Amino acid sequence: MARPPLPVGTWGKIRTEQLGPNRHCARARFRDYDGTTRDVEAIGTTGPAAIRALQVKLRDRVAPNDDEITRETHISTLADLWLDDIIAAGEVTPQTISRYEISVRVSIVPALGKLRIREAGAGRLDKFLREVAKDRPAAARGAKVALRQMFALAVRRGALTTNPVRETGRLRNPRRKVVVALDHEQLNGVRSAIREWQKPTPGKSGPRPTGDLADIVDLMLATGARIGEILALRWEDLDLADERPTLTICGTIVYVKGKGFYRQEWTKTDAGFRSTVLPRFAVGMLMARKLTANANPNDAIFASRRGTWLSPQNFRRQWRRVRAETGLEWVTPHTFRKTVATLIDKEADTDSAAAQLGHGSKEVTKKHYIVKPALAPDNSAILEQLGDRRATG
Repeated sequence: MARPPLPVGTWGKIRTEQLGPNRHCARARFRDYDGTTRDVEAIGTTGPAAIRALQVKLRDRVAPNDDEITRETHISTLADLWLDDIIAAGEVTPQTISRYEISVRVSIVPALGKLRIREAGAGRLDKFLREVAKDRPAAARGAKVALRQMFALAVRRGALTTNPVRETGRLRNPRRKVVVALDHEQLNGVRSAIREWQKPTPGKSGPRPTGDLADIVDLMLATGARIGEILALRWEDLDLADERPTLTICGTIVYVKGKGFYRQEWTKTDAGFRSTVLPRFAVGMLMARKLTANANPNDAIFASRRGTWLSPQNFRRQWRRVRAETGLEWVTPHTFRKTVATLIDKEADTDSAAAQLGHGSKEVTKKHYIVKPALAPDNSAILEQLGDRRATG
């Protein structure tokens, strides 16, 4: 019976031979990852030294290939090759690629860039991710996504047999904050604060405020849409003449390095593409705005002074100024979406709230957008046994 072949990635008996004074050679047959068995050797000053050198060589052995990625490739080079690969594939959105580039430049390369692929074991990568997560949990999650895909490319190219990122520990999410929504009294306070902030004030620094901020907030409250979706709306997306006036959300404003802000012709998720019936207060605001609107090349409802798309960062910057100057630090743009979701859940149901916000799953809406305390089961009859029977008797 023929001797069975060595398993891939293993070697046979190590043989040593003295070649001269202080010069020994250790040899072994190694079955490479392409299935071919080859002789591998290493030199040392003594027999044991040659054996140790050979064992290291065998451990780090990869099948000969013409690929530019090997176990000796630096992680910084792997990152560049991976980014080139996903850009060439054309299956990832530009803003996602931009996030990957930031993760590589800010987190991965400064800490790991000079390491070779073979040196980046699961333990070392796990320690790196946990260090980042201490102060920047979101950055750690982004770095893990990028690293997992980078090392998956190394596996596909034959430089590794397994992906070490898959063996790293789970990154714990920070404790979830309590969902905060606005009641009617708080909403009135927000609107009053915006109106006061928008008044022209002598000596007030910065550009003169427009009426955009109040109208944007009103439309967020009327639709539950994301800020990027609101700013991407065009007049052609409205049907105010219908018996039930509607607004179609079919795009969002995104930023890509080198291109700036532009309107992406699709929403964040498939469920985000939706039409919503507008309440009367929003219809009145939009009709009044239409009467005084200046034409712009994008047909944008909310355009910048130069007629370009208004950026979400611009809105958030204005909102931070309002919060700082009016004591509303706890109110964020997402608070308006949570207010919409909470009200619809209360008056209708969670499914309706999820559809209004453009969520694919009502679990996301329930967990992150609806103010609702956990309801304990009715155990009052059982707990009655703990009462003071003398007092009740």
